Formats: sequence, structure tokens, C-alpha cells
Amino acid sequence: MDMKITNIKETADMMNSADYKERFKAEYYQTAIRYEKLSAMLKKWDNGTLEFSPTCPRSTLNMQIRAMTDYLAVLEARAVMEGVEL
Repeated sequence: MDMKITNIKETADMMNSADYKERFKAEYYQTAIRYEKLSAMLKKWDNGTLEFSPTCPRSTLNMQIRAMTDYLAVLEARAVMEGVEL
């Protein structure tokens, strides 16, 4: 994902914007940031380099990453339809 925004805090002003396109972008960026972090964690888990032992089963995290992937795809499709440049 090619994003200009790399930190959730950077989206705070966008979330409070009166412009729905700015709020839309913030929602997309927040989801993409969370996706990237979860994906990185799962890669570490797979490589045996995760610094902690998750309390959540891997199957649940797999469902979460799939749902996030689907949600990002929906947001990307909507962005094209609504003329929102991500």
C-alpha cells in the first residue's frame, strides 16, 4: 500500500473534517495502517520472531486480516466511484 500517512495520529484532523472525502481518506488510511501492522505481526509469528505469545488464536487473526483486506478493497472501489484520491 502506497500511503502518505503512516501514523493513526496523522488522521485526527482528517476525521474531524467537514469534507466527507477527507473523512473517507482518514478511514482508509487508518484501516490500511492497522492492516500493515497486523500483517507484520503475522509474518513475525510465521518466522518465529514474534516478541510475545498471542492470547488470540491464529485462526481468529487470519479471519481479521481477511476482513480487513476485503474492507480495503471496498473502500478502494468506492474511492474510484466517488472520485476520492487515496
